[in-house]
Amino acid sequence: MLIFQDLIPALNKGMPAWWTWIVYIAILAVGVLFLVKFSDMFVEGTSSIAKKMKISPLIIGLTIVAFGTSCPELAVSASDSISCLLNGGHANVAVGNVIGSNICNLLIVLGISAAFTPIVVKKSVCKKEFPILIFVSVLCTIFALLFVTDFGGVDISNGNKEVLGITRWEGIIFVLLIIAYVVYLVVDAKKQIKLGLVDANDGGEEVSKTILPTWKAILFTVIGLVGVVVGGEGVVYSAQHIALDIGTSFGLDSNIVGLVVGLTVVAVGTSLPELVTSAVAAKKGENEIALGNVIGSNIFNILLILGVSGVINPLTVGSDVWIDLSFMMVATIMVFAFALTGKIKRSHGLILISTYVIYVTILLLRAFNVIAL
Repeated sequence: MLIFQDLIPALNKGMPAWWTWIVYIAILAVGVLFLVKFSDMFVEGTSSIAKKMKISPLIIGLTIVAFGTSCPELAVSASDSISCLLNGGHANVAVGNVIGSNICNLLIVLGISAAFTPIVVKKSVCKKEFPILIFVSVLCTIFALLFVTDFGGVDISNGNKEVLGITRWEGIIFVLLIIAYVVYLVVDAKKQIKLGLVDANDGGEEVSKTILPTWKAILFTVIGLVGVVVGGEGVVYSAQHIALDIGTSFGLDSNIVGLVVGLTVVAVGTSLPELVTSAVAAKKGENEIALGNVIGSNIFNILLILGVSGVINPLTVGSDVWIDLSFMMVATIMVFAFALTGKIKRSHGLILISTYVIYVTILLLRAFNVIAL
């Protein structure tokens, strides 16, 4: 957020409150646009470089593209961690962003895709990918709740419900697991290619068939990376100030409002790459891609984003984060149960979308102290 710390206050100086709101909302919208557009550019640039190095499109799809769809979340969370490290305190956007993004992926991205066209699920997905996602989600829940006061941990917040959620050691474990996961993907892909089970040139619809000239690929990679970083800083900066203003205006805890903003606005915004990819696939009648995209993205979100962000600076969560983690687990198990039938039907898609509406409603009621859980 270093880019905006001096620029925005100068821009808002002497202006009415409504102008400040417009500026923050504009930064949020432009930040999300940057995340979506420049993450695509980054993926296209790095994919072209990988192809020139004779790397299989299948492996590119499993690694670079999967990383690319998680770039928005990574940029937002890492930016928050770096900002808190420099200014003091513990980052509180990353956990809400990851939980919210994963819930949005499972309930909205898959829900909308299935509502368009039923998603046929391969048996291998239920045997390999889903167990990994469930294991990672359970591990995230354990780590996030390990130091929550209500569950026997140590409260470091002096009563404001903010406690240490993901320590650096837990972040390191996540980073090691994501490295192991990527190695597993590459080894498994090479094994399937060798056995003739898949085509080495089949990288899925996500991998562009175009190979950019070397200079252009490098340019796309650099510009894409810079754009994602700037977009991430913009989203975090605006979201934090919007949460602070709402909290001040309505007499609410800014930390709780910040969590709500992270779980909804920021999460939906950073899930746009997955939503766009799934929508395009559904339009082409190939929306089974959506399931693999969501599973891979959710695994990367937890291991890569919480891992990197936690290593940079310990992450904090509220003592009531168990509600959101429970919804994430319920959403994961729900999709898994639907997948076991061999097809995620239109009716399943509508159930997933309805569940998200219920979740957001409960979230807002909690934020405005209408209900207490």
